[in-house]
Amino acid sequence: MNIDDKYKRLQTILTEMEESVIAYSGGVDSAFLLKVAFDTLGDKAQAVLAISPTYPSREFEKAKEVATAIGARLTIIETNEMDDDKFRSNPVDRCYFCKSELFTEITKLAESNKYKNLVDGSNFDDLGDHRPGMKALKEQGIRSPLQEAELTKADIRELSNRLGLPTWDKDALACLSSRFPYGENIDIQKLRMVDELENFMFDLGFRNIRARHQGSTLKIEVGPTHLKRFFEEETRVQVVKKAKSLGYKYVTVDLEGYRQGSLNEVLK
Repeated sequence: MNIDDKYKRLQTILTEMEESVIAYSGGVDSAFLLKVAFDTLGDKAQAVLAISPTYPSREFEKAKEVATAIGARLTIIETNEMDDDKFRSNPVDRCYFCKSELFTEITKLAESNKYKNLVDGSNFDDLGDHRPGMKALKEQGIRSPLQEAELTKADIRELSNRLGLPTWDKDALACLSSRFPYGENIDIQKLRMVDELENFMFDLGFRNIRARHQGSTLKIEVGPTHLKRFFEEETRVQVVKKAKSLGYKYVTVDLEGYRQGSLNEVLK
């Protein structure tokens, strides 16, 4: 199918659902799904934004603004994956425990409002990556319309641009737990450290930022086109000073720059 056929297929899938609750994060994929669902189903499409210490704090207001601009109803809930010892121990299937918690809470909301269809924004490209959270989706009967329509990330960005969504060129969004190498325990303080460092760099104008926490060492990833700027003396000193004020002893930079799924390279 070409991109227009995929888009029509997505509209058909949503129309056949008649109503749905969308797991919404404010990222490229879920914002696009919410827009098409709202345009197709109107008030029968409802967004649910789940927040927790693993959700990047700088994204919260932006996510609300995008949902408001779309016109969709937005419900905000809190999830408690950090109460789960299995999640905090950070195994290679960590995302399974997070998604299980997320969709258990969304299911409660959907059932209380008599919604029968729960959907998420997983796209067709996600089928080729390490995604243990997919198991949780299948167990709870969550559908992924973007996958069913075979829409890739590139397709979604192009269609988002056509629809006038401000998220069309947004950085890839991932929960803060993805900043820790598998096996390193996750706690609230560490999450705050990486969140604050990324917010600091975002305010400096960097894109696609990842503050990878490795014990007392911080490994920074930024978009490859931003690497040169990072090594400007004033910027480098600012970032190092900030990182050490947060408690890091050593600050390093990944010379390859940001790339999606770098955490999973150790699994290949």
